Amino acid sequence: MNDDATIESLRDRLRGFAAARDWGQFHKPKNLAMALAGEVGELLAEMQWLTDEQVYEKLADPDTRNEVEEEFADVFLYLIQLADVCGVDLIQAAHAKITRNDDRFPPSHSVS
Repeated sequence: MNDDATIESLRDRLRGFAAARDWGQFHKPKNLAMALAGEVGELLAEMQWLTDEQVYEKLADPDTRNEVEEEFADVFLYLIQLADVCGVDLIQAAHAKITRNDDRFPPSHSVS
């Protein structure tokens, strides 16, 4: 895997980006959670009132896909920053959650 394609490399790049601008003073859990919520809202706005088919059409068009991808990136980057300042290992937490969900919701063998 390319080093640029890890959560850790993104986290480190975000740390450097914020440090170069002296933004660490603003990157506290509450502020980052609020920024994350705002970016999720912007992602939702890209799909609001569209049918599933219209969303897929939007994603198929390179110009509008880019707009949606930027909102995905904003959400992802704020989530990484929030997890970083809170000391949460996103990969470990995600695996633990899937394991809990697997126990809570075992697969059904019945077809309905």
